[in-house]
Amino acid sequence: MISNQMIQNTIDEVSKISGMDFFVLDNEANVLAGTEGSCDEYLPAARAFIEGEDDKGIILRCWFYKIYEEREPEFILIVKGDTRDNEMVGRMLVFQIESLLMAYKDRYDKDDFIKNLLLDNLLFVDIMNRAQKLHITMRKDRVVIMVETEHEKDNNILETVKGLFMNGRDVITAVDEKDVIIVHETDPDETYDDIDRLAWTLVDMLGSEAMTGARVAYGTVIHDLKEVSRSYKEAKMALDVGKIFYTERLVNAYSKLGIGRLIYQLPLPLCKMFISEIFGEEGPIQFDEETLGTVDKFFENNLNVSKTSRELYIHRNTLVYRLDRLVERTGLDIQTFDGAITFQIALMVMKYMSYLESSI
Repeated sequence: MISNQMIQNTIDEVSKISGMDFFVLDNEANVLAGTEGSCDEYLPAARAFIEGEDDKGIILRCWFYKIYEEREPEFILIVKGDTRDNEMVGRMLVFQIESLLMAYKDRYDKDDFIKNLLLDNLLFVDIMNRAQKLHITMRKDRVVIMVETEHEKDNNILETVKGLFMNGRDVITAVDEKDVIIVHETDPDETYDDIDRLAWTLVDMLGSEAMTGARVAYGTVIHDLKEVSRSYKEAKMALDVGKIFYTERLVNAYSKLGIGRLIYQLPLPLCKMFISEIFGEEGPIQFDEETLGTVDKFFENNLNVSKTSRELYIHRNTLVYRLDRLVERTGLDIQTFDGAITFQIALMVMKYMSYLESSI
């Protein structure tokens, strides 16, 4: 159902052009929109007109019209004035509103179809039949892009996203109140680098126009409409993995999740077993920000003590002292490759366990 505001905007524009006044009522004679004055004097006549068989007629020196959706009367249009000009404008307005109803229904049907497709709620035969009815091509390259904003989804965010996808081939929808989902039909020469640039454009646009921070993730390119749900699941995983392990990244691709993808798929009991093996039965050790910052910089510089101490603005011996303290607490010497990789994985598993426990 189109909104009352959309109907109001439509009759306001026609009123500006024609200089005529209109009222739109539902099929129970409730006033939904109007341009000038009161409609009360026409309500009894409107109720009688609804019960009658005529599609249009002159009543109380006004033109009355029934507006149909799928052969059922949905609205009543009242055009004040009984001239031929009033009749012509009334017929045009009926056509305009009926076209809006049809366009909105097509969009709703398409949106509903895509949502069920993303959630894998359709059989293959249903996908083919509905795609044919909605004139959606089955064999096309597509990729699902997910956008998560700091605030719950609103019209401003949706309109900003839609403004970037004006080609009519892409579908913008949502399956919850937080994420915006784009099923993007890629061009034949479009690469993953192009998709990555598109994702960054979304981040920048939402930051500058919608004034909200955003994270964007995307799955792999699929070649058939029935595979859209797979690309959606990949994009969703990329979004979650990015939030858990790569908090500094605002754009994440499923194909570039690295070891985070493996850890994300581990069950919680296995994670706890691994942490117990590393840190003992007491469980994970809590590290302060200074220690974590030192370790991150050390890993970033490929275990180079001299370079890390310079970038942290500390003496080399101070860095070595911090690393030795870490060995005492954990039993892991991160100056060796084995110790470094074990400690890095342990930190990631701890982050994942915190995420799982907070999600319960």
